Amino acid sequence: MPHAGQLGHVTPQRMAFAQPLRLRSGAELRDYEMVYETYGTLNAERNNAVLVCHALNASHHVAGTYEGQDKSEGWWDNLIGPGKPLDTDKFFVVGINNLGSCFGSTGPMHINPATGKVYGADFPVVTVQDWVDAQARVLDALGVQQLAAVLGGSLGGMQALDWSLRYPERMRHCIAIATAPALSAQNIAFNEVARRAIITDPDFHGGHFYEHGVVPKRGLRVARMIGHITYLSDDAMEQKFGRELRAAELGYSTQDIEFQIESYLRHQGDKFSDYFDANTYLLITRALDYFDPAREHGGNLSRAFASARCKYLLASFSTDWRFSPARSREIVKALLDNKRDVSYAEIDAPHGHDAFLLEDPRYHGVLRAYFQRIAGELQ
Repeated sequence: MPHAGQLGHVTPQRMAFAQPLRLRSGAELRDYEMVYETYGTLNAERNNAVLVCHALNASHHVAGTYEGQDKSEGWWDNLIGPGKPLDTDKFFVVGINNLGSCFGSTGPMHINPATGKVYGADFPVVTVQDWVDAQARVLDALGVQQLAAVLGGSLGGMQALDWSLRYPERMRHCIAIATAPALSAQNIAFNEVARRAIITDPDFHGGHFYEHGVVPKRGLRVARMIGHITYLSDDAMEQKFGRELRAAELGYSTQDIEFQIESYLRHQGDKFSDYFDANTYLLITRALDYFDPAREHGGNLSRAFASARCKYLLASFSTDWRFSPARSREIVKALLDNKRDVSYAEIDAPHGHDAFLLEDPRYHGVLRAYFQRIAGELQ
């Protein structure tokens, strides 16, 4: 196995677009910016580019570090870099921040050019399809007409799937990890409870809390706690926390922290509320809810994938109950119904949905082998 080096320091870049972007809702987004990072070098043939799509609370910062910032590693740094499964000595990797995010691309925290005020709740609802269309514009500007692959996990996996359906000639491989062809009713329910936690926070002010100089932190904390529970498996929580008490004796309190798992969840909620935007959370979870490529085909997923042309790798994790292996198998079946080239790995990992972010040797082995296959096609 080659030595896995470090990318070192990276710098985000910005790209401005004056041409309006027509959204699925019918609205138009004018004068917007996209923030992105690139890693590695685009080859002379311009055929070694890999787009990495991010999930709910991630960003364009996929790998590497920022100069002068401790703990600034990209969210998929264990996967992407010199000698790593997605090897930046072979591929030109692009990470793009989605519209509506709070990490640089135009979103609710930015000025609406039509009003001169912060968008807030007036930022238009965006979908996975809108994100993919915006990503395509960035790649056009970078001179990338066809991608070697589009890679994503969770919500990022949905974007990778959408790329393969609506831009089938612009990519050769789709790699979708721990994802689903559409959210289940249970998943939509979790998202709605999280949204209501934010919307009912007195500091939310109908989404225009910026004007009041406050942040609906209470709602964000609860939303994050709900979400975090769904990202972990029961086994992972049991192994890490079990029924361990925070103090030696019971406090007999209904409001104070008694168990370590409570302390952990509150800590995660506190951290999240310090950096994430409430309107962004509402937008992104709704984009998750809306994604359903079969809807335009009478609910028939096989028909939805009839337009696909690329090759696929799908991977799921045994203890991921939010995006269970059964959901990935639905996609595999739809692809096989269309006689598409598909590889599928179902990995027995204890970590739940978050497994796609972790350095499991079997999981990384699958991705390493697949990217080596793609690299072989470049020669």
